[in-house]
Amino acid sequence: MNIRWRLFLLGVLAFTITALAWIHPIPCYGETVRSAGQTLYVPAYSHVYHGDKGKTFNLTVTLSVRNADTKASFHLTAVDYYSSKGRLTRNYLEKPVLLGPLESTYFIVGESDVSGGGEPCFIVRWKSDKKINPPVIEAVMIGASSSQGISFVCPARVIEE
Repeated sequence: MNIRWRLFLLGVLAFTITALAWIHPIPCYGETVRSAGQTLYVPAYSHVYHGDKGKTFNLTVTLSVRNADTKASFHLTAVDYYSSKGRLTRNYLEKPVLLGPLESTYFIVGESDVSGGGEPCFIVRWKSDKKINPPVIEAVMIGASSSQGISFVCPARVIEE
């Protein structure tokens, strides 16, 4: 293949990538996507299975909500816990909670609480008067028994802007 043909194909490829990025931009690392409110889905696990017979290993779930904005506050308007069957199990908030800049809070589902089944989730809603850095919301699961321990994190996913 001669050099002119290679340069032509490289130009076509560069043009196509540029056109696609313009049509559907992809956020770059470090780019801040600001929002005035969201509804988030946060997966959780109250237990995991292990062994050949599918024994369960119970976990404590901590839902962590962190204000990632250095200047603005937001209101946490709902923290709802749903079972594996999609049924509302618990409302954690009676009224909205104000989180100031870089402030955080958490909600716990105890290790012995199996009311949500094995794969429950949280639906979290927040709002602000202006566009801010969205909060960092994630479920942290941890369990320990004898010399065995497990821990992992599940990040929130935006389901409504």
